[in-house]
Amino acid sequence: MAAVNVRHALALDVVLFVVANVPWQKVESRPITDPEIRFAMVADAVSGTPGLEASRVEIDRGGESYTADTIRQLAAQWPGADLHLILGSDAARGLPTWDRVEELRQSTSVVVVDRPGEVPAPVLSGWRWNTVRVPAIGVSSSDLRARAVDGRPLEFLVPASVLDRIRQLDLYGFATC
Repeated sequence: MAAVNVRHALALDVVLFVVANVPWQKVESRPITDPEIRFAMVADAVSGTPGLEASRVEIDRGGESYTADTIRQLAAQWPGADLHLILGSDAARGLPTWDRVEELRQSTSVVVVDRPGEVPAPVLSGWRWNTVRVPAIGVSSSDLRARAVDGRPLEFLVPASVLDRIRQLDLYGFATC
């Protein structure tokens, strides 16, 4: 939902959902689902939605996933493209701690998705910065995983094809509920 709103607001040609190979920020904090499975779920979720695409650029590159590497690779693939990094306000607040943040600042625009009820991210000086307001929906990836573990319904919170994959692969403890 956020992606289609950002694409519309900024008249973007395409929004790539880049699936991390090894998300270095999360690898020590919790189990991470295999990147091929995450890619398949993202591809299922965006299938049929114009202008949204699943990207395996970080999976195919291998190793730990760093946004600076991905932006550099996409810039080489599409010379002259105006690249935008779409983030939630929580991620945008942490941007100064990212690896090679100065390289990112010089090579991309930041688009912060502003959800009602969230603390807005402060605009960082020296960045090309956009904020796009989107409707509030009270769903997060952490909540969805918790709902699967607890046996609460996921219907209409994730696309049916993604829910089928979660059930088939027994992800997040869902099949045992």
